[in-house]
Amino acid sequence: MNPKDTQVGGNHYTKMKIQPMEFSMANNLNPIQHTVIKYVTRVDLKGNGDEDIDKAIHTLQLWKQWRKDHGRKTTD
Repeated sequence: MNPKDTQVGGNHYTKMKIQPMEFSMANNLNPIQHTVIKYVTRVDLKGNGDEDIDKAIHTLQLWKQWRKDHGRKTTD
């Protein structure tokens, strides 16, 4: 069985033409980028969409702070 055909805890990703994990791996995204993609793509497919938007925003805020703390370029 192909793991892309199943999902633990729902079916919101299996409904997609390209699952977030496939996209992230094909584009060599880091874990933070993958997490944001995951939250954004499921907004209208799983439960409370606003919560997933909030999770994506929070993840981006954490990443931005991490970049500041570690001397990465920011727009601030």
